[in-house]
Amino acid sequence: MFPKILVANRGEIAVRIIRACKEMGVQTVAVFSEADRDALHVSLADESYCIGGASVQESYLNMAALLTVAVESGAAAIHPGYGLLSENAQFARLCEKCRIQFIGPSGDVIEKMGDKEAARRSVAAAGVPIIQGCDLLRDGEMAVQEAKRIGCPVLIKARSGGGGRGIRLVEKPEDARAAYEAAYQEAQAAFGDGQCYMEKFLTKTHHIEVQLLCDQYGNVITLGERECSVQRKNQKLLEESPSPVIAEETREQMAEAARRAAKAVGYSGVGTIEFLYTDDGQFYFMEMNTRLQVEHPVTEFVTGVDLVKWQIRVAAGAELPFATHHLALQGHAIECRINAEDPEHGNRPSCGKVTDLHIPGGPWVRFDTALYQDYMIPPYYDSMIGKLIVFAPTREEAVRKMRAALGELLIGGVATNIDLQLEILSMPEFLQGNYHTDLMRIRGC
Repeated sequence: MFPKILVANRGEIAVRIIRACKEMGVQTVAVFSEADRDALHVSLADESYCIGGASVQESYLNMAALLTVAVESGAAAIHPGYGLLSENAQFARLCEKCRIQFIGPSGDVIEKMGDKEAARRSVAAAGVPIIQGCDLLRDGEMAVQEAKRIGCPVLIKARSGGGGRGIRLVEKPEDARAAYEAAYQEAQAAFGDGQCYMEKFLTKTHHIEVQLLCDQYGNVITLGERECSVQRKNQKLLEESPSPVIAEETREQMAEAARRAAKAVGYSGVGTIEFLYTDDGQFYFMEMNTRLQVEHPVTEFVTGVDLVKWQIRVAAGAELPFATHHLALQGHAIECRINAEDPEHGNRPSCGKVTDLHIPGGPWVRFDTALYQDYMIPPYYDSMIGKLIVFAPTREEAVRKMRAALGELLIGGVATNIDLQLEILSMPEFLQGNYHTDLMRIRGC
């Protein structure tokens, strides 16, 4: 096991990783920006170092600063969390050059699966179903021609990055040129890579992801699926496990497809294969996330597996001890992402002092956060300030438990999306379990 790990992240995920390390007897090194001097993860770690200014470019994306701290502090490994440098192939390779273990897959695997168009080809070769589409688009004219060939509606998608950026819906072929140019420019600005490809746009779909855990010896297990169809502008708001619409036979087929995809690229660590599932029972590969997911706690509740600890163990060379390739799920878990955002002003990020804070409790209620009383939420980072997760024997009970927990959660001083989450939990489509990725758009949310 690693004696000391540097946590190259901030916020609730940095706190989550540090707590896991403490339970494992591993020392931790925190890094922070000038804006995060008073952040919770800074005080929880054994050592803490400022690495730059408030912007992520000056601090959390500063590879040289991160590696300098890792080397000088004697950290044997770096845990990137999610976002930031967690799927940066260059950073993973630099860690290797510095003889520091990157807690994640190799740079080559990250690069291969981070290129979504190349990932499509890789998994298709392994027998995983993919959506009809085309290879990289050369220009706007090619986008028009491919839209005619595939048939609208289609999606133009950036091959790099995530978070819903670099995606454009094309309803008519003649609109493909402008959509391509807009997607290209957005992707270039966000990820430094404007290359895009095209896929058929499927309607009435579910966003389903299968959790993977793989070791360095070729063992691959799946830990069920998560339903992630409650989204706003391609950003997830609520996740649950298991999916209320997936039949057991389909669940097994998805798990097997995810295992084939992971084995095809020699994957090691935790990762997620994302699928689109249609009401006629078909599913198609979307992409692979080569990191820990924001929504990993719902899987932890229904499987009893601590994904962060196993991510660390696998990176340290441990072999998976599980006797099966597919862990059975018990009960039902729901996660609501709590964002500091102002619904009265277009859901723009809200920042400022947390004047009041009450966190709900009780059996099987968990709030992953870095908030504390009088904490100042800075304006420079993602608006997610916590994740409320509940577990119960049945979905109906889990929904009731989540409503109660949200009703008890108090975060004063800043605007949040708590009321929106309560609204979602009361929507008839959600309660019936037959909602799709267009739920929030149809509801005008």
